Amino acid sequence: MVPISREKIDLPEGVEAKVTDNNIEVSGPKGKVLRTFNDPEMKIEVEGHTILAEIGSVRRKKRAMMGTFRSHILNMVKGVTEGFIYKLRVVYSHFPISIKADGKRVIINNFLGERSPRVAYIAGDVTVEISGEDLLVKGINRDNVGQTAINIESATSVKYKDKKTFQDGCYICERS
Repeated sequence: MVPISREKIDLPEGVEAKVTDNNIEVSGPKGKVLRTFNDPEMKIEVEGHTILAEIGSVRRKKRAMMGTFRSHILNMVKGVTEGFIYKLRVVYSHFPISIKADGKRVIINNFLGERSPRVAYIAGDVTVEISGEDLLVKGINRDNVGQTAINIESATSVKYKDKKTFQDGCYICERS
């Protein structure tokens, strides 16, 4: 008899899941999220409102993979029920920064007095709301929301200057 690692995840009311090959699609009131899991040893099934996953091993790496799988599924469920929001704050002391969202990019003008605008790209189906000096990055896919927030933050990174003096930029201040 081969030892097996199993994981059972119960889905809340109003959330459904479908499995095709290694793709899992979780749908809920806010939309659908699709994710691919590439472990050929993992078997994934959906029975009613429960996702069952198993691997024919109890080795440490495989148990860790099952924990990662569980975290991804729980993030997908949270995304389709509540959504994810990252709040960024615009900080400047030298030159006033102006920010606008234009399609799939965020344009940052007058950063440290630069003539050319800096551009940050929006990943996936994420919306960016700008109100004064606050930016809200919203979406149902946690990876895309986090990637968009870090794209905006890294687009305003200060290079070749003293970072203690030039603290201008956009910074992530809240996650939910």
